Amino acid sequence: MEYCKGKNSFGKLNYQIIITPEAEKDLDEAFKRYEKNSPGLGVEFLNCVDESLKVIQDTPEIYQNVYKNIRRALTHRFPYGIFYIIEEDVIIVLAVFHAKRNPKIWKKRHPK
Repeated sequence: MEYCKGKNSFGKLNYQIIITPEAEKDLDEAFKRYEKNSPGLGVEFLNCVDESLKVIQDTPEIYQNVYKNIRRALTHRFPYGIFYIIEEDVIIVLAVFHAKRNPKIWKKRHPK
């Protein structure tokens, strides 16, 4: 999945967002789990993630590094973190993980 560049509300150039296949899988699994538990909740989860991605795209450096150069943005309402790196004008989303999952899993996704 890829978000396009453009101007944000502050007139700055937005970063391009690339979501890795592993992060896409994370999103798909969470969506299916929420939908199974309560129809419509998966869509609400994806909307929440989308809102967080918009904030990341506008101001990616507001979130602190949590491991090497990996940053984490927490979603609202759902206990998930979006783990990403910034490379020049590109944001690469490495993982979208539940807060209680083992961090060793997303740390392994760090590009060497």
